[in-house]
Amino acid sequence: MPTGRGEPLDLHTAERAEPKYARLKNHLLVELKQGRLKPGEALPTEVELAGRLRIARSTVRQALGELDREGLIHRVRGKGTFIHRDVHRRLRRGLNVFGLVMPETQTGQYPALQHGFERAAARAEHQVIVSSTDNDVSRQADVILQLLEKEVAGVAMVPTTAPTPVHQILALRKQGIPVVFCHRRVDGIAAPLLALPFHEVGRMAGEALLRHGHRRVAMFLTRRDRWALAYLESMREALRKGGGDAPDEFVHFGSESPTDVKLDERAAGEAVRKMFSRPDPPTGIMCGFDSVAETLYLLLGRFGLRVPEDVSLVGFGGRDRRGAILRRLASVVIDGAETGRRAGELLSEMCDGIRAIDDDDEIVMRIGFSAGETLGPAASDGQGGVTFAVK
Repeated sequence: MPTGRGEPLDLHTAERAEPKYARLKNHLLVELKQGRLKPGEALPTEVELAGRLRIARSTVRQALGELDREGLIHRVRGKGTFIHRDVHRRLRRGLNVFGLVMPETQTGQYPALQHGFERAAARAEHQVIVSSTDNDVSRQADVILQLLEKEVAGVAMVPTTAPTPVHQILALRKQGIPVVFCHRRVDGIAAPLLALPFHEVGRMAGEALLRHGHRRVAMFLTRRDRWALAYLESMREALRKGGGDAPDEFVHFGSESPTDVKLDERAAGEAVRKMFSRPDPPTGIMCGFDSVAETLYLLLGRFGLRVPEDVSLVGFGGRDRRGAILRRLASVVIDGAETGRRAGELLSEMCDGIRAIDDDDEIVMRIGFSAGETLGPAASDGQGGVTFAVK
């Protein structure tokens, strides 16, 4: 970087087809977008830049001339060349699109997150491209490439549950495109995070079940990953404080595929049959997502188990409770629209230079509890449980 910060700039690589002045201009644009060049800051003189980069002064003059014509820098006679104080807003004139990348768009809190994000983007005069990765890392890479081609101004994303390679996000960073993470971050990338409090979700569910007398609790999760394990361990901690537990035989993990976001009904049905054929079946069930809880609600009915008279059911999802079953579910809830709104605002702040592109603030989103109708007193036969003859 000509000012002594950032990555070194080599304008002499033979295989680069674009002229040197264009490479210098593009490099300066990236430095602007990434916040290493600040609004109002003075640039080195043409002579200094030419000497540092070992290029002709005319090359530097041509690069700065284009930036000047685009209104990104301005020259003051006798004082020097300065970054325009409104540079970030001017950069956005041709980049008025935000990208929103999520594992899915149809269920859970994702529709509300999208709605909140679109409203925040509209207030900042940005359009939005929404992309689903199907919770697949390879699909996520393709989405990021497409957003790069469209030269988006910023990207908010809920990363896949499988680890995201750092190079996927670095591809955005190298073009000066800010990123905001929702729910979980990508390790190795400094960027704002709107965190989902995974441990708090499990704790709140466990405490709600305890208050209703549940001591033997099952848990159904779509897959085994660190976030699912955080739900499980925090729920167990809460239950054990009240004399309860969620033993391994009452824990069901769905597919081992890292991309699945739905529960396999056949495998889940077999797990229900085994659990409720025991002399000490669970009296309550916690589900990792509302979509899982909806599936369990139907499965339990097929086995003749009444909710909540025979077994209580607690899910986790968005505060917006729509749908015949979803309205009835007791769930730990998070405001997806608020998460989307905050993501849009953070991106706007980064594009305007108010917040650094490598800001790593972590904002923990608030959760609550929707009482619903599926959580009731623990069923008891006087011996600590109810035996169900499940066929």
